Amino acid sequence: MGTHKDLDVWKKSVQLVTTIYHLTSGFPKEELFGLTNQIRRASVSIPSNIAEGAARNSDKELIHFLHIALGSHQELDTQLLIAGNLGYLPTDDYSKVLIELETVGKQLNALIKYLKNK
Repeated sequence: MGTHKDLDVWKKSVQLVTTIYHLTSGFPKEELFGLTNQIRRASVSIPSNIAEGAARNSDKELIHFLHIALGSHQELDTQLLIAGNLGYLPTDDYSKVLIELETVGKQLNALIKYLKNK
């Protein structure tokens, strides 16, 4: 398979982290240790778990870490919804980041399915 850096889902999730950091830089300062921190941590967790799983010795272990990444993906989805409801994200930015998030989620699910059916 190569390394995690060869995986499209890892590349897309790293791009998602970059988008998240740009978006959250405009959040209110009182959210720095609250929602901003939570959103950033959840986003970073996605490519980090993909990388950790890819470094393991078996597809079973990789699938385990991909499921953890998927959990972080869902956590991030929830946190972005909350940020949107609070008015922290302009509608256009919210729509764009949700498209990125959806792409990463689909790729994670597809990779898990592929590995399970190998």
